[in-house]
Amino acid sequence: MSTNQISSDKPRRRAERLRKIEESIQAIWDEHKVFEAEAGQVPARPGDKFFGNFTYPYMNGRLHLGHAFTISKLEFAAAYHRLCGRNVLMPFAFHCTGMPIKASADKLDREITKFGNPPKFPSEEEETTLVAPADSTEASTQPGRFKSKRSKAAAKSGTVKYQWEIMKSYCLTDEEVVKFRDPYHWLSYFPSKGKEDLKAFGLGCDWRRSFVTTNRNLFYDSFVQWQMRKLLALGKIVKDNRYTIFSPLDRQPCGDHDRASGEGVEPQDYVLIKMEVQQPFPEKLTPLEGKKVFLAAATLRPETMYGQTNCWVLPEGNYGAYEINDTDVFILTERAALNLAYQKLSRVPEKPSCLVKLTGYDLIGLPLKSPLAFNEVIYSLPMLTILTDKGTGIVTSVPSDSPDDFVALHVLVSRPALRANYGVKDEWVLPFKVIPVINMPEFGDKSAETVCTNLQIKSQNDKDKLAEAKKLTYLKGFTEGTMLVGEFKGKNVQDARPLIKAQLVDAGLAVLYSEPEKKVMSRSGDECVVALTDQWCITYGEGEWKRLAEECTHIPWDVEFLVESLSDSTLYMAFYTVAHILQNGDMYGSGAGIIRPDEMTDAVWDFIFCNGPEPESDIPSSLLAKMKQEFEYWYPFDLRVSGKDLIQNHLIFCIYNHVALLEKHHWPRSFRCNGHLMLNSEKMSKSTGNFMTLCQAIEMYSADATRFALADAGDSMDDANFVSDTANSAVLRLTKEIEWMKEVLAAKSPLRGGEPSTYADRVFANEINFAIRETEKNYESFMFREALKTGFYDLQAARDEYRFSCGAGEMNQELVMKFMDVQTRLMVPICPHYAEHVWKEILKKSGFVVKAGWPVADEPDPTLRKANKYLQDTIVFVRKLLQKQEAGSKKGKKGRAALSASSAPKLTIGLIYVNELYDGWKADCLDILRLNFNVETCSFAPNEEIDSAISVAVIEPVPDRKKMKKECMPFVRFKMDEAMKVGLQALDLRLPFGEMEVLRENKELFKRQLGVEQLEILDARNPSDVKKAGSHQNLVAQASPGNPAAVFMTEADFVSVGAHNMAIAG
Repeated sequence: MSTNQISSDKPRRRAERLRKIEESIQAIWDEHKVFEAEAGQVPARPGDKFFGNFTYPYMNGRLHLGHAFTISKLEFAAAYHRLCGRNVLMPFAFHCTGMPIKASADKLDREITKFGNPPKFPSEEEETTLVAPADSTEASTQPGRFKSKRSKAAAKSGTVKYQWEIMKSYCLTDEEVVKFRDPYHWLSYFPSKGKEDLKAFGLGCDWRRSFVTTNRNLFYDSFVQWQMRKLLALGKIVKDNRYTIFSPLDRQPCGDHDRASGEGVEPQDYVLIKMEVQQPFPEKLTPLEGKKVFLAAATLRPETMYGQTNCWVLPEGNYGAYEINDTDVFILTERAALNLAYQKLSRVPEKPSCLVKLTGYDLIGLPLKSPLAFNEVIYSLPMLTILTDKGTGIVTSVPSDSPDDFVALHVLVSRPALRANYGVKDEWVLPFKVIPVINMPEFGDKSAETVCTNLQIKSQNDKDKLAEAKKLTYLKGFTEGTMLVGEFKGKNVQDARPLIKAQLVDAGLAVLYSEPEKKVMSRSGDECVVALTDQWCITYGEGEWKRLAEECTHIPWDVEFLVESLSDSTLYMAFYTVAHILQNGDMYGSGAGIIRPDEMTDAVWDFIFCNGPEPESDIPSSLLAKMKQEFEYWYPFDLRVSGKDLIQNHLIFCIYNHVALLEKHHWPRSFRCNGHLMLNSEKMSKSTGNFMTLCQAIEMYSADATRFALADAGDSMDDANFVSDTANSAVLRLTKEIEWMKEVLAAKSPLRGGEPSTYADRVFANEINFAIRETEKNYESFMFREALKTGFYDLQAARDEYRFSCGAGEMNQELVMKFMDVQTRLMVPICPHYAEHVWKEILKKSGFVVKAGWPVADEPDPTLRKANKYLQDTIVFVRKLLQKQEAGSKKGKKGRAALSASSAPKLTIGLIYVNELYDGWKADCLDILRLNFNVETCSFAPNEEIDSAISVAVIEPVPDRKKMKKECMPFVRFKMDEAMKVGLQALDLRLPFGEMEVLRENKELFKRQLGVEQLEILDARNPSDVKKAGSHQNLVAQASPGNPAAVFMTEADFVSVGAHNMAIAG
């Protein structure tokens, strides 16, 4: 076996020990129903209960570390409140509504159909073929150019991940994978696996209340139907034709949760200007004779159309002439035509009908009659910067108000060779001048020309400058611009725009058009469009946030429509309060309970959740009262945790639904969001292999070590980082701590009896008190990384320091037992299995540590903590001085060889000099600094004022001003910096504790640390003490408050100095 194998096997064996402990503890918890929560008989008072919940995960796969990270925030909080003695309810459910499961099942089915069972997928080389570029034309084709058939998204990810491969990554056999072609099999398999993984994780969940969504659970289906009917009755749901992101492959709207990419993308609305092509048609358009042919240009600013001088096309772009109806033909890109086809603007619904395929070259020079344009005829001209993945590929040109248009037109006018290159005739360009349309403060009547001149924009290659120009003019033109022409002359642009838009559409001169703001891919693998659909929508506030019908739970008043996956996920936290009564412990609601789903009428739901009258029902009155009592006790929920990606939809919808349907005292109390989780500083991704499921993490590290690393990963909205080394370190730390406690309690390490009495005892007891208080504060603030630091790392460090400080004198038994008790409790939220094992098997305590109560702390003493830090810092500082003096003593004197380490005389005598008080000019400086320090802002008056005051009071009175200034100013700056960090106390004349007392009380510790035989703690201000330093008296002068000086001598030198001093005194 290799060295690497041995080193990796060691933590694995330790992790296996932890997993065995976890399995044992979980069995005990299950047996005693530790996490099952019952409502009290009377409404909960503040602080009596804690109801926390998590945004239920989607069940199209196994739970991964990203899920576990967000879940851990709730788990740590709930465990803390349970430890403190509160009645805690933490339920968990599994989301199955919507398209992701159906899309994955369909994708798997297509792969099996295409590649066999089991499938044989092509290699990446086989998928890459020699094809022409998608936008190629005869003029631009490059022979030998390779282009992969894979999507850009797949190319960016580095590899294609087939659904079959994803399923196999869950350790499924080929026979098992095939079953997932049936969407309902997912509902049976993954929720049970999710529950299994979370139980192994140690989640403190009341599993009786767990459920799955969709009509597989008829109780939940009834609840959602009631919720939708309530919203409809309140006028919160309306039916209308609306633009929505739509999957052509799935043939239904594609909500956020149904997207592989493009979450949060909304439809972008345009006005499509109908620019009619004038007769006679060029040869390429002769098949369109008898039709009305339009170049269809998408614009966001219809009010500028008065100033059109031309339109732009991309010479090498691919276009088509598409039938809109029996008479009209639009020339635009295929992508835009597809969007139009789903917006009832195609002769064949949902299928673009292309009569002629064209390139941009075919369109250059077409004479056009454009709505509102003062120029009766304008021409289509070439522009090389048009993007065909946005808009229609046809762009109107208004050089008075568009910097892009102004620059492009100016270039064509000024460069005859460029016109000749594209066959552009002079009469299509030169006669057309800039037409003022809008007056804009600061930029005048021709804003584009003004801003381009100011920024010295010469061509379309000045992309950054053009972006800046548009930033300066577009918003300002809308908010502050005034119309100069047209029917709405004199009106503000923001008032005129909707009027002109309506005028154009009503007159048949334009149509409304919408497309996704950015590319959206559905989970089924197709690119989404914007469709105009007839749908029921929930009107969320001013933005009328809309989330569309999908699958599984039918809208109760219109079975043609479905409630999509976000709309049924906004009030279900209330369902948790009664789920255990309805479902009899079965997450699918199919258990043999007293209540039937059809008995859960709207009147019953109203009675439970909305304080409605008691309904006429076959449900026993006692059960109705019990369900109402459960809801009234647990609601409102105290905390809901979620990833930050759900802020824009689910969490907002949750608030709106609660406000609409429940009374104010039942509104949510708090939400907590977190960033995404990276794995070892890289984004988690199945395609790159940097991915880990929850069950894999538990298998590799154990549940508690995984929880430990998740707590250490971070708590902010920034992306956190799960570090494998931290998890491995946790395995080692937890198992070693168990071993140490066993060893100590087995009396292998003797302990000192009696009351804690020594300085080390007092310091350690103080650190335990600090750990209790600070960790409590961190848990309350949901700062779990800090809780881990103060409750484990810092406390471990304090224990280790205590062990060393006690030396041969041994640790105090009472304090050691208190440390074990306190550390065990503080670690309950993060490592509950470890804590429960220690509590029962090592400390031999009764009951469950998860409910043992928060440890009691005496008032921590910050001065004692400062004194101990001073002590530890002084030990380190003095040790360095000793090493320096030892090195100096080994150097040979001038003309003599250096002494070897063995022959050099040993420095066995140490003299530590303490100066506890600033005096003289230093005291004067500190007095001035205190007078110029603002305690509230922790800042000083201007340096000039302080320097002036010090110069007058300290520097000028002495003869050698230059020397005084050189000594004084560094000291002043040092103390100013210190005060801005720690506050006014940095300017005190002495420390808040007696330095001499601290050092003398720890004299034996110093001797052990320094390895000296004799040590004296002396007063640097006492002349007789200073004389003991002999020839090193210059070092004593360096002592100042908080910074002792030290002198080390051989025994012979010390005796010699003493004799010399006695002789002088005699």
